[in-house]
Amino acid sequence: MPGWIWWVAALVLISIEMLSGTFYLLALAVAAAVGGVVGLLGGNFSWQLFAVSITGIVGCLAAYYWHCKGGGKPQKQEAFDVGQRVQVLNWNDDGSARVSYRGSWWDAIAATPDTPHRDSMIIVEVRGSVLVLGENPLSVPR
Repeated sequence: MPGWIWWVAALVLISIEMLSGTFYLLALAVAAAVGGVVGLLGGNFSWQLFAVSITGIVGCLAAYYWHCKGGGKPQKQEAFDVGQRVQVLNWNDDGSARVSYRGSWWDAIAATPDTPHRDSMIIVEVRGSVLVLGENPLSVPR
């Protein structure tokens, strides 16, 4: 088998990798490129296949361990909503509130149980789709 076929396989795998974002296909693309290098150096198909197999296994294991250690998790980003003032429409008996913010209705809660319930409050934290409200930006619960 000619070595250039491994290069074509590497290009196809990299193209698919760019659409998926998993690092496993990148590891397989590198393995295919290694098979292409072995083919260009004159290695027969057995050596090419051996090099692709070993490189693919090592690359996939490296991607797996990187993912398990948290390398694939996005970094926590500070929400740009923190510090913005909102108008509280009403406070519910359970301590939650309904606010109008950015042209939409949001669920909100007080930062601490002793935070006074006012008509105008500051966003101190965002938990998913729930706004945490306080009196000032420094009242973030710790």
